[in-house]
Amino acid sequence: MYTIVEIQGKQFKVEKNQKLYVYRLNGVKGSSVVFDKVLLINDNDVIKIGTPVINGVKVKARILQPLVKGNKILVFHKKRRKGYRKLNGHRQQFSQIIIKDILIS
Repeated sequence: MYTIVEIQGKQFKVEKNQKLYVYRLNGVKGSSVVFDKVLLINDNDVIKIGTPVINGVKVKARILQPLVKGNKILVFHKKRRKGYRKLNGHRQQFSQIIIKDILIS
């Protein structure tokens, strides 16, 4: 069984006991979170699609690491023949979670 759930504005395909990195969540290590924006559920090859979400389906997860920094992304701006150059760096902050259960009511 798997579901497609929206977490922090991004869509993820999740299964039970799966670990994944999502954009930073507010919470401490070991706290549980519930996601209720389930867009699709596949239960034994029976697919149900929400319009836009499926009511009564929730995904429970637990935060493993609240703050993990991603790889550095370099952003370079240049205007030719003007002598303008600027280099910026950015590191996105992530949270590592584990999917504990998919609740269907």
